[in-house]
Amino acid sequence: MRCAAPPTPRIAADDERVGATLKAIRRRLALTQEAVAALAEAPVRDVIAIETARARDVRLGRIRAVFGAVDGMARLSTWWHGAAADRLLDERHAGLVESALRVLRQRGWETAAEVSFSEFGERGSIDILAGYRPALALAVGEVKSSIGSMEEMHRMLDVKERLAPGLWWERFGWRPRIVGRVLILPDDRSIRRIVERHAVTMATVYPARGREVRAWLRHPDRPLRGVWFLSDLPNAQRVAGR
Repeated sequence: MRCAAPPTPRIAADDERVGATLKAIRRRLALTQEAVAALAEAPVRDVIAIETARARDVRLGRIRAVFGAVDGMARLSTWWHGAAADRLLDERHAGLVESALRVLRQRGWETAAEVSFSEFGERGSIDILAGYRPALALAVGEVKSSIGSMEEMHRMLDVKERLAPGLWWERFGWRPRIVGRVLILPDDRSIRRIVERHAVTMATVYPARGREVRAWLRHPDRPLRGVWFLSDLPNAQRVAGR
């Protein structure tokens, strides 16, 4: 009795686009597949697999390395029930913002959320802007329910930290002397693992952690850059304890 051959894996449209993009970039740069593999420190078979719409067979880190080797970038898009994944992330982001605002207000900070700006060609919004008048201190809070590009996140926070004092003066009428940058992340294992994987970079950009950040929020006496792991659950006691 003959056994049926296994079905041929279906090629996803995204895999075809990824492969076509890499091939087009490589040809524009006049590079061979071997040269790209050497630049990415990856096996040639991975470059071939990507270009032949078999990116599913290559580790995500390798795909990113291959595109990075040709000055490109590869990002993973996720879906759940259509576009519902975006709604889930938005809900979590909103929960983190609400939790952070609650803690700040309990500690006497004046707060504003989603403060938009358009200055010197830079546009965007600051998730949380909070001022502590007794110390003339300002906290610039960036809320991330997930972490994408570290480089882009750091760059945008540099911009927001620079513009925040002027935005606060315009809205509340007093000028901060102390500015703190706080990256607010959900307190879960997957996010902590990402932070640990980039430990050197994160320690350089956001050296303060846990107890030091919480102490600063009570008594902001100096500039600070830190990470605040925060529960997004609607429980003030859990939030305050992180």
